Amino acid sequence: SASLAPSRTASRRSTMPAAGLSMMAVPQKDIAVGIVGPGLVGGELWKQIEATQDKLKAAGLNVKVAAVSNRKDNKAWMMCNEGGISFKEYEAGMTDPKAGEEGDFLKMAEFIKKVGGGRAVMFDTTAAEAVSDMYAPWLEAGVHVCTPNKKVGSGPLARYKRCKEAVSEGKALWGMETTVGAGLPIINVLQTDLIGTGDEIKTIEGIFSGTLSYIFNTFKPGDKFSDVITDAKNKGFTEPDPRDDLGGVDVARKVVILARECGLDVELDDVPIKSLVPAELQSWSPKEGEVLADAFIEQMKAYDDEKTKLMQDAVDKGQVLRYVGKVDVAAKKVTVELAMYPKTHPFAGTQYADNICCFNTARYVPQPLVIQGPGAGAAVTAAGIYADFLKIAKTL
Repeated sequence: SASLAPSRTASRRSTMPAAGLSMMAVPQKDIAVGIVGPGLVGGELWKQIEATQDKLKAAGLNVKVAAVSNRKDNKAWMMCNEGGISFKEYEAGMTDPKAGEEGDFLKMAEFIKKVGGGRAVMFDTTAAEAVSDMYAPWLEAGVHVCTPNKKVGSGPLARYKRCKEAVSEGKALWGMETTVGAGLPIINVLQTDLIGTGDEIKTIEGIFSGTLSYIFNTFKPGDKFSDVITDAKNKGFTEPDPRDDLGGVDVARKVVILARECGLDVELDDVPIKSLVPAELQSWSPKEGEVLADAFIEQMKAYDDEKTKLMQDAVDKGQVLRYVGKVDVAAKKVTVELAMYPKTHPFAGTQYADNICCFNTARYVPQPLVIQGPGAGAAVTAAGIYADFLKIAKTL
């Protein structure tokens, strides 16, 4: 009878290539990166790159941060170094008046391209329009871009199309996974696994705000809506002005990005947004000396009954309330609203501050393809940007 045990000859033979390989050095490919605006997410990304140098080297990638840019003394500033810059050196440079030079995004891109021998990647971890305007020039110059910045994907259509054109012409790649759902693989699944393989997207709907996910996951009958916002604020979920979350514009930006990936020519202004901020409070300002968030929540108390009634209506119907963004590809329609869903729907099962995205396609019927998990946080967002970079690095 045939034995499943490997023969001595086979086992000896199989160990030899492995031993030989371990002695061979993996040829290294130089890649220079630039980081614009390393705050919470950018700083975490930088630390992740520094912590994984062994993995990069094993993959044949010699990656160095050769340039960094930020605001210093309220002016554009950058630091460039052919030998690379550590995060600690950057921090020291921010406090040293002699360190660095005047910021210039084109010069910075040219510098990293030269250092990387043509292999250059720019990380933008800002939400600044001035930086967003640089994507097209960078991409056209052959500098790849990785970013969580939603402004380009959802901003003026002409700017977006110019960037996409540079990508389609093979000049450079644009890693934008983290613009929707932080580290969750939503954009890559849409671009490659679905559209790239010829699937037809019918609708995409999702909960794309960690803050609003948390608020409606915890809002229960008998709760005051203003208390739930206070709880979210105390846990660090809300922006300094909670209207930035409750207004729904951030969700609208994300669905515009998804809609454009599906081929819809949508502008942000085209999206009807059902804001959770009462009309009377949309242009309201706090009194002098008041903390904006606290003063706003105080104002929201007058509208608690309205939201409590909505919650009770949902419960009476055996449903849940969720703040959702939706792309209807066939109808060429994008919406952002508070809606009721049955308890059997995937949205009813979200926990804590989950993001969730459901793809209804020609292939994924009757059940949608569902992607769910934490859609915010510096560590997962930075890891998502880093993963985009690694995908690009493999092509260089």
